[in-house]
Amino acid sequence: MNADFGTLRITRAGVEQMDWIAPLFDAYRQFYRRPSDVAAARTFMTERLKRDESVLFLALVQTGDTSTAVGFVHLYPTFSSLSLRPQWILSDLYVTGEARKHGVGAALMNRAKKLAADTGADGLLLETATDNLTAQSLYEALGYKRDTEFFRYFLSV
Repeated sequence: MNADFGTLRITRAGVEQMDWIAPLFDAYRQFYRRPSDVAAARTFMTERLKRDESVLFLALVQTGDTSTAVGFVHLYPTFSSLSLRPQWILSDLYVTGEARKHGVGAALMNRAKKLAADTGADGLLLETATDNLTAQSLYEALGYKRDTEFFRYFLSV
């Protein structure tokens, strides 16, 4: 891809963009060492978007007359009992290898921040792998603070 990242556009995606979303979401899952399954990725994301259970923003770049999806940020709404306000869980962020280091991740993160502000949320929550130092560096550069007050627990069922 010989993209001009100056033409980067962030757009809210719907099921009509699933041909872009599914392969990107599958690549994201592979990054976290899950087996490739584009059909399952398509089904999962279609259900989330059809039911308005989540919000997904796509990063698009223009190459000639063609737009190419080079990343996404995926968010789920939730609420804080302590602040008595909505919050957003920034569940997934992915940028293709060739689009990294071009500001795509930061642009997607900033669009997520705008969604939170526009919806009256008190903030965004996210987690990342302990060895994903590149993502951690981006988050901290954008003002995210590592939680030192609470531990995270998980129970498999």
